Amino acid sequence: MTTTLPQTTTNAEASPDEWALRVQLAAAYRIFDHMGWCELVYGHISMRLPRPEHHFLINPYGMRYDEITASSLIEIDLEGNVVSGNHPFNPAGFVIHSAIHEHRDDAHCVMHTHTRSGMAMAAVDCNLEPVSMNAMSFHGRVAYHEFEGSTLLLEEREKLADDLGSANTLILRNHGLLTVGQTIPEAFLHLYRLERACQVQLDAMAAGPLRYPSPESIDRSVRQMEEFGRCAADFGQLEFDALVRAIDQKAPSFRE
Repeated sequence: MTTTLPQTTTNAEASPDEWALRVQLAAAYRIFDHMGWCELVYGHISMRLPRPEHHFLINPYGMRYDEITASSLIEIDLEGNVVSGNHPFNPAGFVIHSAIHEHRDDAHCVMHTHTRSGMAMAAVDCNLEPVSMNAMSFHGRVAYHEFEGSTLLLEEREKLADDLGSANTLILRNHGLLTVGQTIPEAFLHLYRLERACQVQLDAMAAGPLRYPSPESIDRSVRQMEEFGRCAADFGQLEFDALVRAIDQKAPSFRE
């Protein structure tokens, strides 16, 4: 039996701002598929809508990332009610994303992955170390959340938000990675750098003892990365747009 893919909101029904966010969020799902950051139909990316309510868009449960389109994204509120759409969502995704959207006004976009490197880094008994350029971006800025099960209990939301605090990156122990941003490109660039930092550290740990730069070099690199980020008018936009062009060439149906 073939599953019918949902269509919840069309271009004609959405405001221009909402439709632009839908297209960009659908592109992010396709980029995750392109990068190999998928685990069957699990994982989720959410984006808060530009309204007073804390409603956010998220993927319909059961769709592959390469199937996601702008019109198939569903809108839910902080109580887990479907505002727009007639398709279920992942309950664990609701707990994680609603926790952040409720408590962080600047975290408009939340990205969560179960990549092999992310889950492996979350399973080792050490923190992310400043042993690569990408890791320098997060030196002293990575938050951690201890494993409490499959993230299905509403009472875990407060702890998730508290552990994230003001950080933009969170390693969920024995689980995976999470990043936030004011925009989808910002959250994406944080996640790309975090994923790469995890890969490099795990590879280096397997090859031998980690080699650390001098404390002075680490501090200088952290400052340089901060200055580089401040120089960019839209943090992550160039990188994200480059991958959107690749997705457009591959399968532009995400815009539908």
